[in-house]
Amino acid sequence: MRLSGIPFGATEWSKVERTEHHGDSGIAVWRMRQFGEVRVRMVEYSPGYVADHWCAKGHVLLCLSGELNTELEDGRRFTLTAGTSYQVADGAERHRSATASGATLFIVD
Repeated sequence: MRLSGIPFGATEWSKVERTEHHGDSGIAVWRMRQFGEVRVRMVEYSPGYVADHWCAKGHVLLCLSGELNTELEDGRRFTLTAGTSYQVADGAERHRSATASGATLFIVD
């Protein structure tokens, strides 16, 4: 990822428009800003959220609250709690997320 052409700015996430994305179960609420090719999101997963797809997009993801379960297509599983993160490159390892109790994430991709 290369960050260029982005002037300094602050984001008050509570004022960014919300969009809802339904999973196989539950809802993901996104607040998103786009800076050139870089997408920055605050995402809230409802309790019981299960992704409806395997994702091949690269991310840097930080769990701010709750618990996020991430499964890789090869069967490996990881649990993130508040203050933990993961990173994966575009096309590297397909993954999908779920949460029993809900989670809030900060994602850059």
